Amino acid sequence: MTLMSRSTPPALLACALMTASCAASPPTSAAPPRLTLPREATTPCRLDRLPEAPTLGDLESSYMTRGLALAECDAARRLAVETLLAERALQDRWRSDQSKWP
Repeated sequence: MTLMSRSTPPALLACALMTASCAASPPTSAAPPRLTLPREATTPCRLDRLPEAPTLGDLESSYMTRGLALAECDAARRLAVETLLAERALQDRWRSDQSKWP
């Protein structure tokens, strides 16, 4: 049988205490996730304007150009909303993961 040194029991106790204290503390975490809005979602919408004395051709051209601009603007708005909702879902998931730790 081998004899234990006098320092072995305190060393084992210290090791057990350090391990227990590390296991009880939650891991340090980063900030909640954030998404970057695409450039298209942050670019202001521009609508075509008629000249001072518009002709029928100007009216038809402007009608088509405005229709295209409105469709692009609506797509950019939808992209911004989808990005915001995705970011909120990520943050909610991050918060629920954080609440699991005491």
